[in-house]
Amino acid sequence: MEFSKVQKEIFNPIAENVKKLAQLFPAAVKDGQVDLEALKAELGQFESVSEKMSERYELGWVGKEEAKKLANQDVVGRTLKYVPEESKHPETTENLYIEGDNLEVLKLLRNSYYNKVKMIYIDPPYNTGNDFIYKDNFAMNQRENSALEGEIDEMGERLIVNQKSNGRYHSNWLSMMYPRLKVAKDLLKEDGVIFISIDDNEHSNLKLLCDEVFGSNSFIGDIVWRSSDNSNNNALTFSEDHNYILVYAKSPDWKPNFLNNDSKRQHFKNPDNDPRGPWFDGNPVNNPGLRPNLQFDIITPSGKLIKHPPNGWRWSKETIEEKLKTGELRFSEDETRLIRRTYLYEMKGLPPSSLCIDLEITGHTRRAKYELKKLFPEVPVTSLFSTPKPTLLLKYILTIASDNNAIVLDFFSGSATSADAVMQLNAEDGGKRKFIMVQLPEVCESGDYGNAVKLKNICEIGKERIRRAGDKIIEENKDKKGIENLDIGFKVFKVADTNIRWFSEAMKSDQMTLDESAMTDKDRLDFTPGFTDLDVVYEILLRHRDIPLSSKVEKVASIGERTYIFADTVLVCLEENVTESMIDKIAAIEPMPTKIIFRDSAFGADISLKTNSMLRLEAQMKKNSGLKKKAYRVEFI
Repeated sequence: MEFSKVQKEIFNPIAENVKKLAQLFPAAVKDGQVDLEALKAELGQFESVSEKMSERYELGWVGKEEAKKLANQDVVGRTLKYVPEESKHPETTENLYIEGDNLEVLKLLRNSYYNKVKMIYIDPPYNTGNDFIYKDNFAMNQRENSALEGEIDEMGERLIVNQKSNGRYHSNWLSMMYPRLKVAKDLLKEDGVIFISIDDNEHSNLKLLCDEVFGSNSFIGDIVWRSSDNSNNNALTFSEDHNYILVYAKSPDWKPNFLNNDSKRQHFKNPDNDPRGPWFDGNPVNNPGLRPNLQFDIITPSGKLIKHPPNGWRWSKETIEEKLKTGELRFSEDETRLIRRTYLYEMKGLPPSSLCIDLEITGHTRRAKYELKKLFPEVPVTSLFSTPKPTLLLKYILTIASDNNAIVLDFFSGSATSADAVMQLNAEDGGKRKFIMVQLPEVCESGDYGNAVKLKNICEIGKERIRRAGDKIIEENKDKKGIENLDIGFKVFKVADTNIRWFSEAMKSDQMTLDESAMTDKDRLDFTPGFTDLDVVYEILLRHRDIPLSSKVEKVASIGERTYIFADTVLVCLEENVTESMIDKIAAIEPMPTKIIFRDSAFGADISLKTNSMLRLEAQMKKNSGLKKKAYRVEFI
């Protein structure tokens, strides 16, 4: 009997891509390796020597190859540690707040949320020359980091000021953004979309970078958002009153939700008491593209001739005749034009505009500062965020890009505006949208503001904002039916070192630390100092495809004090000794788990005990499943 180990890797993107390639082009993948020449032949590309040496159009920068490698590297020896004491309503919430380097977090989430995120919004550093960017050299020690004029946050993560005097000013920023966008794309659903705020500093480079990551055909639009409600009178050239929001979709076929805006439909009237309701004359009757087969002239009832538009009519002759009968089309009084009548009841909505200049709809930066000030009246928090985003802007984006059950991700979450907007919109339309906020705990100015929470880093601000904003939304909507069901909670996780000893290359020393001295022999063998059973369970959860991190984790006390089940499907038995009684109870669980995980050390060196226990489990599983035989797996830590 062979026994499987819990996989060490969380997600291997290269292996996934090779597997997809093998399905499309079997001849191009041999023994798990890609034959590039064979692949080109499959695609009909037969290059001459001169063509192979020719230059190609692409975005290049110093460090690009390293950025590509980084995007494809798995995260080894890292996990997400659940922090229940900082969470809100953890038993019922489906929202997440995760502290740590967002590249590590995205990679750690890739299994759980692969093709699951409907919408991503990010407001990354704009590379103005003063803001921090992430330094993705995870092997760099503190002394080396300090030599690079860097700072280290509370968790030891690396940040550097990317000054404009730096010869690799743009390259550093691109190397930071590339792997994050590459991994984020894996998380997007096939009908998912990403919105990226940016200004003129890196707008052109970001556009080319996104063309490479998502494909130029997946470019949806470039929204110009009016971020300032007043022009800067001190500007030397132009007053920069706008930012951009680049929009890219996972699929080129993506379409936004159309908008119902009554203010833009005031031109619909019903002066002739048409039984079909308000109408508007003026929509085009010409074809947007050249259609020679629709280039025909029309004879009016009085015999007048109406020439066809240059490209032809929008419909065939038969369809036009039918629309004339129904009244959707009619002739002008002088019978020189064909007029199209559009009824309000037929309108499915208006397409969103690439110009977001209506501050009553999307808000502005100063409004965003007021929102923070109202939530934190005791803290000069607005000085920490010079350009926060208003919730109106995020609600507008959510309205055009999400459905009621969408998972919304923001991995540069800052003051957590995205989370606030998700809760507000859910309160308004009864939606069940879920948010995932990711933020590096960049250190803030320390301060003790009376009885207020000490906001020592940006994550503390973000979490406290969600707590206060959620309570505020409940209070403002207390008379609304069903408001008590609004999810205003969140589970907090923090990036941490692995809890499972054999997952960590750094934990192979036999030297005992003080923390280890309190551990049992088997725990010392299997786990790292400071672990909890719940930490281990969540680390195992991260290695399972399609099981969200917000899934319910329960202790199965009937089996033992160290046995858990998550998502009602994977049982994790961390008991130090496994008895026949435990095996029988595990086999009797309903519904039957799809996977059961034991500790190798629970069976010691007795291979026969392990084999007999698994045979007993199999027999009991068959007995309890009856005629409906169900499949399950067993793995070991």
